[in-house]
Amino acid sequence: MKNEKGSLVRPDALPSSASRPVVTPLSPSVVYASDTPDMLDQQYEGGLHGYTYSREGHPNADVVAKRLDRLENAPYPGVMTASGMGAVSAALLGLTQAGDHVIGGNQLYGRSLRMMAEDLPRLGIATSLVDPGDIDAMRAALRPETRMILVEVVSNPTLRVADISGLVALARERGVLLVVDNTFTTPRAFKAFDAGADVVLHSVTKLLAGHSDVMLGYVAARDAVLNDRLRVFTVTTGMTASPFDCWLAERGMLSFDLRFERSQSTAARLAAHLDGLAGVRRVIYPGRTDHPDHQRATDLLGANFCNMVSFELDGTRAAANAFTRAAEGLSFAPTLGDVGTTISHPASSSHRALSADQRAALGMSEGFFRISVGLEEPEALCAVFTQAIAAAITC
Repeated sequence: MKNEKGSLVRPDALPSSASRPVVTPLSPSVVYASDTPDMLDQQYEGGLHGYTYSREGHPNADVVAKRLDRLENAPYPGVMTASGMGAVSAALLGLTQAGDHVIGGNQLYGRSLRMMAEDLPRLGIATSLVDPGDIDAMRAALRPETRMILVEVVSNPTLRVADISGLVALARERGVLLVVDNTFTTPRAFKAFDAGADVVLHSVTKLLAGHSDVMLGYVAARDAVLNDRLRVFTVTTGMTASPFDCWLAERGMLSFDLRFERSQSTAARLAAHLDGLAGVRRVIYPGRTDHPDHQRATDLLGANFCNMVSFELDGTRAAANAFTRAAEGLSFAPTLGDVGTTISHPASSSHRALSADQRAALGMSEGFFRISVGLEEPEALCAVFTQAIAAAITC
């Protein structure tokens, strides 16, 4: 098809320029043109680097992946996925098969728990859920067919800390893959490959991108063959991240270090403040000496206890409702890592699929909340929580 002047519809090339853009260009093209079939063969066979079809890779994904590779000290290029759960799925489904057994931490993110409890067994992959801080229990759960252990460094939302060094030693002893979800801690606080993990994954949606406008995941493996399997699985299943989300994530990651430091500092201040308020049953923050895993957190994370705080109100769902209504200026939302502080209620969001008894066994009552601390002024944030908790205890 030709236009009115008789030229081809698609231009031959972008306009040339002696200068270059400061900001990474957004590349939304779904397809990329090669000169000849021979050239396309060379691209697919690795002789030439080039893009073909964006489901198989695109420039914006590579830019973000390279940033994360550097942060995580990844030995091979990681893979961007369309969400954090895409990264979890790539690890669980791309690296296992029917007849395998997978052990997961018993306080994983709700959707990860659901995949362990429902989806993997449906596909013939047996699962067990075990406390990742109890190496003896982990050892007892191992079977001859165990292929993988999946844990979060700091659990969502109870903020328990996994015994990573013990898990690394156990996984190596038994020839099992250790997969570490580093979303809460981020590579700023913990470098999972350096600690001995076999696979590292992130929900980039959260603190790394940091603005609640991106849905993105990342996964990488220590072994080249496994890393390639992750890439092939994500391409085959269509988990590819969109160029626009990758472009936004790169923008967010430019300020990641600054946001991490500010929100972490405020989280420590807020945890101390909550502990002194009437109506608060307990405060959970790994930086506090009363946290059950405080010494382990210190050993793993140093002074980087991150930006997540959980606490429990006295009272029932009515008190929880009153609290969120009175938390003026804060978002009650099932997310974390935004520039503003967000409040999550696991019983009605991430862990709603569990029964009340199951949540209670994990320490999540109707008064349990998880806070993702943002960039507000610390004193202003503390004042909002004082007001909201006062409203809750009058119910």
